[in-house]
Amino acid sequence: MTDADADGPTEEGPRTSLRPRRSLAWRIGTPLVVALSGALFVVSAADSGGTDLRPGRYTDLAGLVEAEAADYEDVRQELEDLEEEVDELAGNVRSLRVTRTRGRIEDLQDPAGLVARSGPGVSVTLYDAPEENLGPAVDQGYKVDRLVVHQQDIQAVVNALWRGGAEAVTIAGQRVITTTGIKCEGPVVQLQGVPHPQPYVVEAVGDPEELTEAIEQDPLVTGYRADAANPYLEIGFEMKTEDLVKAPAYDGLLDLQYAEPLGQGS
Repeated sequence: MTDADADGPTEEGPRTSLRPRRSLAWRIGTPLVVALSGALFVVSAADSGGTDLRPGRYTDLAGLVEAEAADYEDVRQELEDLEEEVDELAGNVRSLRVTRTRGRIEDLQDPAGLVARSGPGVSVTLYDAPEENLGPAVDQGYKVDRLVVHQQDIQAVVNALWRGGAEAVTIAGQRVITTTGIKCEGPVVQLQGVPHPQPYVVEAVGDPEELTEAIEQDPLVTGYRADAANPYLEIGFEMKTEDLVKAPAYDGLLDLQYAEPLGQGS
């Protein structure tokens, strides 16, 4: 081969290109992929409505609890404003029937949990077992749910305190009344619709000795305390007497919602 052959075209014509020609599939497939990607972007934009389809709002448990609690606080404040407005309007009504009804309401406010209470009592704290206990516990044949606090564990403590003569009970500082619902939602417990992470602190106003005795004699709480003493489980349980327990008045929703059976032929 001469220098002319290597460096440039010859008299017979241009040099043949050394780059291979693209296949037919590549030339057709590339535009199709681009068109499909564009269509997906359009669909995502339409579904999101201008918002992030994968928001980072709840990147951790603390953020979730804080956001839900803030939403609840907004709703609760709105409820208080509406109740004050209703009370003001009702106060302008003058009749014997209304006066008697108001008196009855006043008498029932304390037993219903609508009046703050304080005094000596006890506190019970529940929390999950240490993470390092998971492996040894499973190796010993224990189920994983034996290492975590469940709603029935909290309910058992609350019911035992009521049987011990508690005048008022709180969970995480929230007043417990007859309609209070305790519900597990993943790694948190919802109390009256608000999520609370562990540890779960239950406090009661009442005679410390009677409350302590009620906790120690309750069969459900006894089973939980046995798991707390088990070195393979060590689920959290702490109980102590308190010189002063403060139980704020219940300030949540009071309306009851319930289902009714459908009529015949409905």
